[in-house]
Amino acid sequence: MSTKPLVFVLSDSVGETAELVIKAGLSQFNNGQYKIQRIPYVEDKKTIDEALLLAKEKQGIIGFTLVDPLLRKHLNNAAKRINIEAIDIMGPMMDSMERVFGKPPRLEAGLVHKLDEDYFKRVEAIEFAVKYDDGRDPRGISRADIILIGVSRTSKTPLSQYLAHKRIKVANVPIVPEVDPPEELYEVDPDKCIGLRITPEKLNDIRKERLKALGLGDQATYANMNRIHQELAYFDKVVNKIGCKVVNVSNKAVEETANSIMRLIRK
Repeated sequence: MSTKPLVFVLSDSVGETAELVIKAGLSQFNNGQYKIQRIPYVEDKKTIDEALLLAKEKQGIIGFTLVDPLLRKHLNNAAKRINIEAIDIMGPMMDSMERVFGKPPRLEAGLVHKLDEDYFKRVEAIEFAVKYDDGRDPRGISRADIILIGVSRTSKTPLSQYLAHKRIKVANVPIVPEVDPPEELYEVDPDKCIGLRITPEKLNDIRKERLKALGLGDQATYANMNRIHQELAYFDKVVNKIGCKVVNVSNKAVEETANSIMRLIRK
């Protein structure tokens, strides 16, 4: 073999896992002097046979991640027949895990990348919720999966974050009588909008506690019942104009409300 080895990476997915492992091994021998050629999405014996012949011709070696036991067996046996070094990266590990866990593997290609994709979707949704929190940028309304609307202290922000962890992009918009809601709110599909309703008494209790936490007296207009009734009446007016569904958050934990919202959206 030449001083600059040629390694063929075969995989039933993109081949990233196999390449990373191969590179780690090669770094112990050739100080980065090697060439790697990926052959991704291997699904049949013909592709394996062609890769083996190519490796034989180029005096290369093969590293592979194949979850299908039949394809794995075929590659290992064929490589021995023509005297090609083939490194089975996933096989021995899955065989050991099967013995330890006492159950067969799922045998689904590319699961690690599906997990990665799931993680990045969650991060993207969390960043979205922060960016479009409390109506700070109405452009988020048209881009959101769900738009939450409600008066102050109806858990819009905690709900947005909770749903973001479910990979749902949420924008939330505060409803205040003195401020017209953004026009975008009336232009999106009303099925994407969820109004957060609360009883005046519960809202009064929450706002009083909030004022105390801030070191302020509980007699402020913010916790005044007349003001609260005015805000809730305006909220109902906006909700009726949009034609959106409503969830009562009065005595629910964030998790309960989020589950109610997800059920509505699925319907």
